[in-house]
Amino acid sequence: MPLFEIDPSINKARTLPSEFYTEARYFDLSKQRIFERSWHFVGHVDEIEALKPAFLLPGFLDEPVLLVKRDDEITCLSNVCTHRAKILVEDACKADLIRCSYHGRRFSLDGRFISMPEFDAVADFPSEADNLFRLETALRGGFVFAGISPVADFDNYINDAAADLSDVEPLGLKLTSKREYEVKAHWALYCENYLEGFHIPYVHRGLNEIVDYGSYRTDLYRYSSIQTGFSQDGTVAAQYIFIFPNLMFNIYPWGISVNVVRPVAPDRSIVEFLTYVRDASLLDKGAGADLHSVEMEDEAVVESVQKGVRSRFYTTGRYSPNREQGTHHFHRLIAEFMGE
Repeated sequence: MPLFEIDPSINKARTLPSEFYTEARYFDLSKQRIFERSWHFVGHVDEIEALKPAFLLPGFLDEPVLLVKRDDEITCLSNVCTHRAKILVEDACKADLIRCSYHGRRFSLDGRFISMPEFDAVADFPSEADNLFRLETALRGGFVFAGISPVADFDNYINDAAADLSDVEPLGLKLTSKREYEVKAHWALYCENYLEGFHIPYVHRGLNEIVDYGSYRTDLYRYSSIQTGFSQDGTVAAQYIFIFPNLMFNIYPWGISVNVVRPVAPDRSIVEFLTYVRDASLLDKGAGADLHSVEMEDEAVVESVQKGVRSRFYTTGRYSPNREQGTHHFHRLIAEFMGE
């Protein structure tokens, strides 16, 4: 049986082998086969005034990009000059063109080459290669996404019923805090913990008093899933939208917590928490009331798993058909991308 193959039947399937989490070659290969072919979160539309430099998945893909906002349209361009690779825009600004401060090469705001001093004698110039690369870009619910070479267009990748963020009302959402957590674990271990509510009664005592474990629901889609936690009275306590491979949109009564899991090493990840609040009066109520404590509990168990997958006595495990559908789905996507 190939290393990257997960049986489609959760009743028969075994999990990803431990080598995936421990060997550097698979960590490095995931950059090309998974992350370069996926969509990535790059911010909220209200955070972009005109030109805003950013990095796509800092520390891993680390791709310099430039977000351009014109007439409420967002585009994402390479932020690297096509002459000698200098970063073009270092700080957020307003401008009617892009000019490299190294040798004066100029580009329009749609990335097209305009002019370059002292290049009159250059043969076959300019060419398409002199324009800035334009990344695929999409906007949903006020959130901006971009991809280097995504395996599917945005509508097919994200806009299943579960991951359709168009229903999220962007008005009133304010970014109130950013926080980064360093987790001593593989990025996929963090994600697969997020993708099941199985551990809630055992790991999250406080959350378990709010969420009715028996009615917890997971719905699966092509490249996404959604978990719904219901309160004891039957109302929705929280919805957890996961977009493969590393994006989490947690919808609470007070607003949205966006989590981006950034790979650093096979045994280390950074989890970025971005808190977008609509109603601050609800912050201390319900499933989204104490996210830091829940995070600390999750990190402790995930870091323990990271130690365990190195054991010579562990290779693969099995899935609970009732409780680990999201993790099985996630593993199947990893196997699909890594096996190609």
